[in-house]
Amino acid sequence: MLIWAAEEQHNPLIPPLGEIIIGLIAFAIVLFVMFRFVAPQFERAFVARRDAIEGGIERAEAMQAEAKAALEQYRAQLAEARTEAAQIRDAARAEGQQIIEQLRAQAQEESARIVARGEEQLTASRQQVINELRGQIGALAVDLAGRVVGESLADDARRSGTVDRFLDQLDGMSATTPDGQAGRGQGGASVYVPQDAR
Repeated sequence: MLIWAAEEQHNPLIPPLGEIIIGLIAFAIVLFVMFRFVAPQFERAFVARRDAIEGGIERAEAMQAEAKAALEQYRAQLAEARTEAAQIRDAARAEGQQIIEQLRAQAQEESARIVARGEEQLTASRQQVINELRGQIGALAVDLAGRVVGESLADDARRSGTVDRFLDQLDGMSATTPDGQAGRGQGGASVYVPQDAR
């Protein structure tokens, strides 16, 4: 029993009281150092890390908002450029149409002027030919009338009146002939004999 009592006093599982006190003091010192120096460092590191993360998120959100604003601005500029290009295209189309209309009007005016000049020249040439033919026909008619009558029509006034009447009757015959051939009657060729020469 004595051994049992001795064993109860020196239990290896229970440390001596001095070691417990020293252990508690050492633990208190370590705990004090941890709370006094290490924990604030951890807190500062945590705050810095949190600020860095939050700042990064804020910067990312700011950059995203800036990128979104730039995209909207780009889209607005693109829409404005498209609108301006459409306006320029429409203006160019309208200006081209106007130029075409002006050129067409100028071409029509030039064509009308050329046609009018051609008609004037044709009328002048026709009148000149008619005058030449009148003179030649008049001379031939006087000569023929002189041969038919057998005497010369020397009187210029009488000859001129006769020629004019002959040519007027010739014009009237050509205007009334149904087939449009002047100098032809129903029986074929007709010869005009001046009334003064009868």
